[in-house]
Amino acid sequence: MSASITERAAPGIAATKPEVDRQARWRDLGRSAELWIPAGFLLLLLLACFLGPIVFRAPSPVQGNIANIDLSMFSKGHLLGTDPDGYDEMSRLLYGGRVSLEVGFGSVFIGLVLGGTLGALAGLKRGAIESLIMRFLDMLLAFPALILAITISSYFGQSELHVIFAIGLVFTAGFSRIARAQTLRYREQPFLHAARLCGTSDRRILLRHIAPNILPNLLTFAVLLVGVGIGLEATLSFLGAGVPPPGPSWGNMITLGEAYLGQAPRIVVIPSIALLLTITSLNLLSDALRSRWASG
Repeated sequence: MSASITERAAPGIAATKPEVDRQARWRDLGRSAELWIPAGFLLLLLLACFLGPIVFRAPSPVQGNIANIDLSMFSKGHLLGTDPDGYDEMSRLLYGGRVSLEVGFGSVFIGLVLGGTLGALAGLKRGAIESLIMRFLDMLLAFPALILAITISSYFGQSELHVIFAIGLVFTAGFSRIARAQTLRYREQPFLHAARLCGTSDRRILLRHIAPNILPNLLTFAVLLVGVGIGLEATLSFLGAGVPPPGPSWGNMITLGEAYLGQAPRIVVIPSIALLLTITSLNLLSDALRSRWASG
């Protein structure tokens, strides 16, 4: 009798299971809105900056036209108008966003690879190697980040690559400390002891066992630092040590537009809003990733 009752109940249970799964998926989707909203904005921004100028055949951002000086917004052929030098503002916004994003992601990539490797190596090896690496990091931390970036950028000359390298070196110490702390956390775990007993090399331990475990924390920090890198590039450009004008970047646009703030405030306001929205989205995305990985 109990079997027949179970058989009769099973179709009803099976019928309600898809509905329960569907409701669970919608709940998960609603809870992850804090993740996909900033991620969606950043994806649209990347597409606009890297594909927009190609798809819409935007004019050159560094070749002005004396016949199109200081056109207002929504002028024919110039959606955001032109600046007092005749540069198309939409073109400079998109190309400038491309440069700012390249600086942000490029500098974080350098800091992540260099700092993550040094920190993991210091945490795994200990001894003299750890002391040497940590003294190098202490030397980097002894300099204020902005002063160090200005010094490196000024010494090697103004260019996008030099700015990326300068900011990436500034980020190295932060990534190293996180990687070392996480490596020390996993260093005495049983699975690493088992790997050593099996004769696994340190290189393989780093790549196969340490890296996958410390990567979530490093990536969360990396997303946050992309926004910091973009902000640092804007600061360096404002101080005359960033991407050299008339090459576009959001920092350069704000700096060059400062002289025309009373005459045409949109020249400063538009790239400032783009900068603010981008950094805010990166901060929100970093917070969402940290919350999801912490709960997971």
